[in-house]
Amino acid sequence: MRWESVYAAGTGAWLPEPFSARAAVEAGEYDPEQFEADGLLSVRVAGEDVPPPDMAVQAATTALKRSGLAPETVRLLLHNYVWFQGQTMWPVASYVADHAVHWGVPAFEVKQECNAAVGSLELAARQLATEQDEAAVVLTTADRFAEPLINRWSAEAGLVYADGGTALVLSNRDGFARVLSTVTRADNRMEALARGAGLAPLPTGEPYDHADRFAHYLRSRGGNIREATDRLIAMVKGAVDDALAEAETTSEDLAHAVIPTGGRSKMQWQAEQLLGVPEERTTWEFGRRTGHLGAGDQFAALNDLAETGALRPGDRVLMLSAGPGTASCAVLEILRTPGWTTPAADPQTPEEQR
Repeated sequence: MRWESVYAAGTGAWLPEPFSARAAVEAGEYDPEQFEADGLLSVRVAGEDVPPPDMAVQAATTALKRSGLAPETVRLLLHNYVWFQGQTMWPVASYVADHAVHWGVPAFEVKQECNAAVGSLELAARQLATEQDEAAVVLTTADRFAEPLINRWSAEAGLVYADGGTALVLSNRDGFARVLSTVTRADNRMEALARGAGLAPLPTGEPYDHADRFAHYLRSRGGNIREATDRLIAMVKGAVDDALAEAETTSEDLAHAVIPTGGRSKMQWQAEQLLGVPEERTTWEFGRRTGHLGAGDQFAALNDLAETGALRPGDRVLMLSAGPGTASCAVLEILRTPGWTTPAADPQTPEEQR
């Protein structure tokens, strides 16, 4: 879908201190061979006393302040997440909206695994397109991954889970960037990749094991991994190609490609095979110091580009996300350099980050 009056007006992120990936290897938590293959330097790890919704509140408060928009203009808040939010049977989106925006803002959760955030951006664009008066939508993500129900370092090969909250504010009037297009492609057969052996009527309390679920998927299909790969490529590349076409943009036009954070092999596959852009035009350098933020990789990386002054007027930026069943892509055009750049800190080595 091509949009005419949808703008990115503010970004925000709350990220805890980085934890050295090498230190995790030395502690016996991260497989040494996987560490070498992934190329990750550090992962954001929150303290035990930080609930995910409060991370989202911090990020949303920052993003809304930076946007310059009044809370009264916000017509909707969509909260995205992958993991436990602090309580069962609880409307977490309403908590985030009440604490970050206004008690009267309609708020809903979006649960589509790692594709939730960019998918919610498309939902928000559709909402804004129906508004006649000045209106805004706040998008948030938050997750904290911790034992005993998940081991961030080994739950999924080629990917390390990280903690943090992110936010993006959209407006139908103005912003530092215009959303040119959004596209979502679906292949609902692929939900089986993450389902595992079957469904249970109640939670079992067993730790999350992606490898076991994926192995079951392959066994049920005679070990045919090519089928799953072809479906994934068709879904993701279809979203990318359509979004670029709607925005009248090519991969050569992209100044930045904001991609999901995985290990180096995942990054190279996404950049080279799916997007056709070199590594230096991706957000890999940010991601390898942050880890995989569940639904939040894209908003966090866009916020980093904004804070570090990397965005220039005229730049085209692609945001890509995907999960088992859907893939979403958005193309933005930078209208002006955001006014909340922060002084660049001296980069720390992993040893200094311990």
